[in-house]
Amino acid sequence: MTWDAARARAALDALHALGAMANATTPVRLRQMTANGSATSNGTELGTSGGYTQGAGAPSVTIGAATSPSTSQNSSVVSITNMPATTIVGVELWDSAGSPVRQELGSLSSSKTTVSGDTLSYAAGAYVSSAS
Repeated sequence: MTWDAARARAALDALHALGAMANATTPVRLRQMTANGSATSNGTELGTSGGYTQGAGAPSVTIGAATSPSTSQNSSVVSITNMPATTIVGVELWDSAGSPVRQELGSLSSSKTTVSGDTLSYAAGAYVSSAS
């Protein structure tokens, strides 16, 4: 996973006593992307269809505490039932603030193609975030 550029700048400023960094508002949402973005540009999220609800309705994900060497990962399985026919190429983590803030983004190691009615699942530990 890659940090959103604005969040990365805030973390560096906080680390060097140049400002404070606000915590993400929980729950953190795992948005499904049909086109990946970049650190400075959002990807294209799958629209609401089948069992997937875009934006604030995206499935929540729990990220465990950081471990050595400065990594953290999802601590539970995330499943989306009744997916529409689509191809997911990446994910973005967004918080649940009144105006949601993107936290991280990443491409999947291999795209996930679903047919209508499929369940899309990500195993615990499938998302790894690194500060290095």
